[in-house]
Amino acid sequence: MRRGVAITPMETRADVIVRAARLADELGYEVFSVAEGWGLDAGVVLAELAVATRRITLVAGVLSVWGRTPATIAMTAATLHRLSGGRFVLGLGASTRQLVEGWHDIAYERPAARLREVTTQVRGLLAGERARLSATPAARALQLGQPPAPDVPIWLAAAGERTVGLAGELADGWYPIYLRRERIRKLAAGFQRPITIAAGPFTVVDPDARAARAAVAACTAGYLGAMGDIYPRLVAGQGLAPEVEMVRATRTVPAQAQALLDEFTVYGSASEVRRGLERWDDTLDITLVGLPPGLPWPSIEATLHAAAPAR
Repeated sequence: MRRGVAITPMETRADVIVRAARLADELGYEVFSVAEGWGLDAGVVLAELAVATRRITLVAGVLSVWGRTPATIAMTAATLHRLSGGRFVLGLGASTRQLVEGWHDIAYERPAARLREVTTQVRGLLAGERARLSATPAARALQLGQPPAPDVPIWLAAAGERTVGLAGELADGWYPIYLRRERIRKLAAGFQRPITIAAGPFTVVDPDARAARAAVAACTAGYLGAMGDIYPRLVAGQGLAPEVEMVRATRTVPAQAQALLDEFTVYGSASEVRRGLERWDDTLDITLVGLPPGLPWPSIEATLHAAAPAR
């Protein structure tokens, strides 16, 4: 049993993130993943976690390949690798049209090609190679101004055919989101080499079943109803189109769309959550316990204790 914790980009309580990371470190979780969207800067948060934790691997889960240059990503990765004592994993993803265009003001064109280009350049820079110049080829190409960090693992967030292919080709790990477990198994079977697969459900422990359901339902409705078209299209394409339409129409998860929660969330009592996560353990290398944003600390604490790996 290998377990990790994943924080969504909508969680902006930095003090809560640090507190959760410390507890995850104490409880024996293997990784702690911090997402980035339009709120907190993941690199800054991860730097704080590098100082606040002792053992747990810290994951940028994930940085957009549009929001920073390859050189900036490489500097961030090498710095976090040093600050954490080698406990850092760089996660990269092609992000979504909504975030790239609506936040970074960049045209969302050929995302798979962008993911390949940035991943390749970052890996080269971390290995000590000079920057690959295209816009200014006459300039003197520079190298990373700190010791190279070629052993920083790179995980790719991918769900589409082309980006999943890139993960199998270029990455040390694969970070799927909103893929059904059967779909993950099928795609992983096509990889030609072993890579780490890390994913998991939004997870909430609460003795009040209705409160637990409400928390995971709100997070699900947020992803499918308010974060652009990638996630709803992805989930709908896996046989859940009617349920997705209900969520987008109501901005809630009605009883008729319960299949979405059964597939992508685990919630309820501590024992119910432990049983639910075991289904994910059978599919993944590392099962990530996704914490919906805004959870009160007692619920976070109960969730992390219930989902912790057996020692």
